[in-house]
Amino acid sequence: DASLTEVNSFSPSVPISPSSMINQYKFEDGPELRDLFITVDDPESHITAIETFITYRVVTKTTRGEFDSSEYEVRRRYQDFLWLKSKLEEAHPTLIIPPLPEKFIMKGMVERFSDEFIETRRKALHKFLNRIADHPTLTFNEDFKIFLTAQAWELSSHKKQGPGLLSRMGQTVRAVASSVRGAVKNRPEMFTEMNNYMETFSQKINLLDKIAHRIYKEERDYFNEMKEYGPIHTLWSASEEDIADSLKGLASCIERCCRATERRMAGLSEHLLPILHEYVLYSEILTGVLKRRDQIQGELDSKVDALANKKTEKDLFSEEIGKLEDKVERANNALKADWDRWKQNMQWDMRSTFTNVAENNLRYYEECLATWESFLASQTVDLRVDEDSEDRP
Repeated sequence: DASLTEVNSFSPSVPISPSSMINQYKFEDGPELRDLFITVDDPESHITAIETFITYRVVTKTTRGEFDSSEYEVRRRYQDFLWLKSKLEEAHPTLIIPPLPEKFIMKGMVERFSDEFIETRRKALHKFLNRIADHPTLTFNEDFKIFLTAQAWELSSHKKQGPGLLSRMGQTVRAVASSVRGAVKNRPEMFTEMNNYMETFSQKINLLDKIAHRIYKEERDYFNEMKEYGPIHTLWSASEEDIADSLKGLASCIERCCRATERRMAGLSEHLLPILHEYVLYSEILTGVLKRRDQIQGELDSKVDALANKKTEKDLFSEEIGKLEDKVERANNALKADWDRWKQNMQWDMRSTFTNVAENNLRYYEECLATWESFLASQTVDLRVDEDSEDRP
């Protein structure tokens, strides 16, 4: 698809070696330019009479002057991360807020509160905070700073200062009303292209996500069958003295290939699946951001139309239109910059992820091929020895 050529192709000047490909690209600023480092670790279970939940330790190290200390350690639960995301969206409606991992856990793969579930969520929460820390605007958000530094009771008190239920309901009603007004008349061509791009991207990333899940399921079924297949040859060897060594050799090869398959599954579940799910969520977030930009544009368009039909109150309308024009310009500029940054990061993530999958597949097939070639060579030697012994007088 021509709209995704930029994502799916490499420059002819890029070396063929997959490892070399990765080295051609740099993700964000180098570590030496960063002044905020965040780690999410040490998950801890909490069981109360009402609920069971997990908290994570969030450790922050910084050299920024606006922080009172150079290091902070707090504990946060998932609801706190959700609060932070909603505050960022409220403060920056046309910036691309990183997704939270609510959809990272695939049905049928892990159980809630299992070690695998908790570790997958921990990694996703760690990435969520560090993506915010790396963002040129979000990193200086005051609610983000409070999230990283406030103790539990302080954060709870700060949360209560947010907009009330009626205010939130009013915002929702206005957003819905704005979204059903129809197509935006004066949308710049750039944002129409963004919308078209995201429609195509959303279709493709969702398809890739489904295929990746199917591959993982088939790989898991294959692994489970191999686990049963190897021991059968060992049992068989006990009753076949003449071919006992060959059967044990087969069992050993199957066992080694089984371990290699398990490692390949781990690579898929740790690297490929989370990245694809993250960008499925990103596609939803970007669609929402573009809609919010259109809502601001739509509000300006409606005011301009109203001014054209009004003979009185022109000064009042002109003042409102001027403010809305500034608001639209700010929204456009913010989204343009964030769009370019997001595409660069997305392309890096996709390249490195698929290169990693390709390299893991090469290692897997090379290991399995070497295992079976070694077994075949040993059997060929045995056959030659037997033939030589039969030819002797």
